[in-house]
Amino acid sequence: MTGPLVVIGDTLLDVDVEGGSERLCPDAPVPVVDVEAERARPGGAGLAALLAARDGAEVVLVTALGDDPAGQRLCGLLAGEVDLARLPLRGGTVRKTRVRARGQTLVRIDAGDGRAGYAPGAEAAAAIRRAGAVLVSDYGRGVARVARELLRGVRVPVVWDPHPRGEEPVPGCALLTPSEAEARRLCDGPYESADQAARRLLRSLRAHAVAVTLGVRGATLAREGGALTHVPAPVSASGQDVCGAGDRFAGAAALALRDGADVEEAVTVGVGEASRFVERGGAAAVRIAEQELGDRPRTALEVAELTRARGGRLIATGGCFDLLHAGHVSLLRRARALGDALVVCVNSDDSVRRLKGPTRPIVDVRDRVEVLRALACVDAVLVFDEDTPAAAIESLRPDVWVKGGDYEGGVLPESEVLDRLGAETVVLSSLPGRSTTNLIREIR
Repeated sequence: MTGPLVVIGDTLLDVDVEGGSERLCPDAPVPVVDVEAERARPGGAGLAALLAARDGAEVVLVTALGDDPAGQRLCGLLAGEVDLARLPLRGGTVRKTRVRARGQTLVRIDAGDGRAGYAPGAEAAAAIRRAGAVLVSDYGRGVARVARELLRGVRVPVVWDPHPRGEEPVPGCALLTPSEAEARRLCDGPYESADQAARRLLRSLRAHAVAVTLGVRGATLAREGGALTHVPAPVSASGQDVCGAGDRFAGAAALALRDGADVEEAVTVGVGEASRFVERGGAAAVRIAEQELGDRPRTALEVAELTRARGGRLIATGGCFDLLHAGHVSLLRRARALGDALVVCVNSDDSVRRLKGPTRPIVDVRDRVEVLRALACVDAVLVFDEDTPAAAIESLRPDVWVKGGDYEGGVLPESEVLDRLGAETVVLSSLPGRSTTNLIREIR
């Protein structure tokens, strides 16, 4: 089975403020933009990973994200699209805001000084071990330093998209993908042409191939021991927004190499995908249904994805929760304290009847869910119809599964799936004398 594409690099928050402009500001000769929409997306390595994932590939993104609002927003944008292996970020998450009127960028506002801390971590190393190909998307913010350690002894194709202020690529890369402007700055000595730059970088950076991208003119490819090749763009998209084209090119080429293409075929694929990407509107046309905190209740799967994306610890527990009482609340509060989010799996009415008999539940599932959602310690509720929560656990993939101390069933029916997922099982003691059965008996 082909391994995932592992993207290593700096992720930025890109925001487009879109609107129309019909007049100038009265106190300065600048256009006034009437804002119609604000759209956010991952930039840098995050965009390369997102676009590759939308090609249907499994993608792991090794990147540094802060815990500030911009970093949390990036986690929400990436959740459900790629798997994240997070590194620490020193400083603020970089945010680049373009103010645009009718598709034309008027100004870009940059904020954030964040740089990656040097801590690869076991999760990143594990991703590299099972990678089918690696893309290093260097934006000069420090994450590419991690690649130098992680890529020692790697035998899969490595594509390195370099940055003039970034790290020097490791020797032996299958392909380097600088733009013409980047190649000009990376070359020592006077710049003559893209062809000459490709040949020079091939030697100085000890790569197997270098493709210098030329926008609407395609790319020029220099290969170790081979002739120089020009790869034309199949689509001419001059005058369009080219933001993100380099990320699209590098990601598509890396996927092609992973799937067995030779380097010329991979560059041809990359040029074609990048030119079509620009034709469709470039990065400004990328749409993401943001997963943010808001007034609407979030689904259990959204909570699970967001918690994983932020590097958090997901806790789950299950039960009927019929006639919610102090024992339930105590259990849920202590369960939530074990991690960063708590999802409660609740038996449906039919499931409760099969487990407890025809007179149960006392409270139907809609009301049980509503009451649980009102608790501050509960982040989301998932209803399941089976006799055991095994399928719910499979979909959530929690780090910890919590059982109440009154459980007397021996081996848990969900043990197999918990073991397979590597989830920890924690048994929390129950409050003495508190139970739904006792409440029902007292009422009767």
